[in-house]
Amino acid sequence: MATPHNGAEKGDFAKTVLMPGDPLRAKFIADNFLTDVKCVNEVRGMLGFTGKYEGKDVSVMGHGMGIPSIGIYTYELYNFYDVENIIRVGSTGGLQDDVNVMDIIFVQGAHTDSNYGFQYGLPGTFAPTASFDLLEKAVAVAKEKGVRYHVGDVLSSDAFYKKCNESELYKKYGALGVEMETPALYMNAAEAGKKALTILTVSDHLFKSEELSALERQTGFTDMMEIALKTAIQL
Repeated sequence: MATPHNGAEKGDFAKTVLMPGDPLRAKFIADNFLTDVKCVNEVRGMLGFTGKYEGKDVSVMGHGMGIPSIGIYTYELYNFYDVENIIRVGSTGGLQDDVNVMDIIFVQGAHTDSNYGFQYGLPGTFAPTASFDLLEKAVAVAKEKGVRYHVGDVLSSDAFYKKCNESELYKKYGALGVEMETPALYMNAAEAGKKALTILTVSDHLFKSEELSALERQTGFTDMMEIALKTAIQL
């Protein structure tokens, strides 16, 4: 049952899917962490794979950049492919002074300037939040690994290059980092009655001169990947 954006058939995806923005990061996860791997999607270069991690079925697929892109791919996974859990594994720009490059952020909630939630016709403002059981499991794994992590909210923006930058304001109100995808994931999960979590690695900092290269972002987030995978096999 292919869609305009996904050539996989129903049953090709596991119940839990890890989703990085970069499809090459999806391939890196499949090549380095999964066994018995099958490529299930190549449409538009958005690579998707299903394999096994510690004997359990797990899928990984790219979601592209921005809320509209992840909105399409996660909607289809939840509603057309019977996926139950999606864990976004992405990068973020740090905001807080105690957040450093290569720290991990577990996204509890996502502030946003996006109008994605307008489609639901809800009165007031919808607050997109993580599924607590996924969040709880992932944080427990991070504690076991002894990695440096933070739990809290992020700012999710529609624009990467902005004429008016509100990062200083959101820093004041406690946002840990800024990224571009989580609200659509959390909203789609809520609408479908499914589960979602975003785990981010800090790749640069908006108020410090720290950043990773594109290659380091593609291949260097192994702690985050392992946390997501060990969370996935508990579901």
